[in-house]
Amino acid sequence: MRLPSRRRLAWLGGVLAVAALAVTACSPIYVIRAGLAEARILRARQPIPDVLLDPSTDAATRDKLTWAMEARRWAEERLGFEVGGAYGSFVQLERDTLAMVLSAAERDRLVPRTWWFPIVGRVPYRGYFSLDDALSAQRKLEAEGFDTYLRPTAAFSTLGWFDDPVLSTFLRYDDVEFVETLFHELTHAHLWVKGGVRFNESFATFVGRTAAIEFFCTREGGGPDTVKCLRAQARWRDFLRFSAFMDDLVAELEALYGDSTLTRDDKLVRREDVFAAARRRFETELQPTLEATTFQVFLSHPLNNATLLARMRYYHRLADFDRLWRARGSVRAAVAWVKEHAGEVDDPFALLDDPGALDPPPARGR
Repeated sequence: MRLPSRRRLAWLGGVLAVAALAVTACSPIYVIRAGLAEARILRARQPIPDVLLDPSTDAATRDKLTWAMEARRWAEERLGFEVGGAYGSFVQLERDTLAMVLSAAERDRLVPRTWWFPIVGRVPYRGYFSLDDALSAQRKLEAEGFDTYLRPTAAFSTLGWFDDPVLSTFLRYDDVEFVETLFHELTHAHLWVKGGVRFNESFATFVGRTAAIEFFCTREGGGPDTVKCLRAQARWRDFLRFSAFMDDLVAELEALYGDSTLTRDDKLVRREDVFAAARRRFETELQPTLEATTFQVFLSHPLNNATLLARMRYYHRLADFDRLWRARGSVRAAVAWVKEHAGEVDDPFALLDDPGALDPPPARGR
């Protein structure tokens, strides 16, 4: 039974506040500020049909929200997601960035700084609706000796606790990226492994990207030769290339950091050589192969353990997810298999090593 929105908000707010007071790793002031910001967003929701009928709605917004309605139906009918009211409403934000996401990591190890939160467990980032608050927290972490990474985000999921709206920050995406974002966020509500952020984000990247391919390549009015279908496929191929590049870089760093013959200072010096070599490989080997995505952020942002770990959360073992998709025959079948078995292992990535994952699903009626 789903509680009405205001009651659910009050109930969850109470849970967060009590948990925050009980666990020192989760600041009650932080939780209260985040809760108030989320409450303002939820109060501002307008049903998408109302926005579409409003004569003041511009054509670009109307087009995107029409895509949202179709993508929601498709996720429910073709992916088996319980969509409910998620992304059935729209919120016009007063700014072009939803929030700032701050992450941190040890400088001589690929180990993230984590924070504990109710419901989701321990996660390697914190979101801030105030830039000043985010910068203050970043300076504090750097003073403590951590690598840090502060980035904007245009989307987030409340994991099904609330009916998340389409935000105006989504509208800057092209149609393929817009639909992929909706599928990505809906995936979090469909399956969230507590404490498994890297798996959750990489899994949602896989589902969002491959579901967008199936959506644009099979929908009425679409097809395998349409621009959007081809674009969705090209972006997935680029994601697979970048994932392999990142997995190799992380493996190289893990070998360096794990070398017991080196001092901490030695490791910090040598990692800069690894970073410099990675930039050269990116420019000379990876970039020339990219078809539809630049990943320019890899060059435009400083390389450190925090930035690497933040990216790896979205790109880890995508080739293995791709094999699962092709073996199971559809995104829906792949998602169903993962969800069925996710509770059987301590590390959900182990599912990708299970030979049964690559067995084709049984034919219907057997």
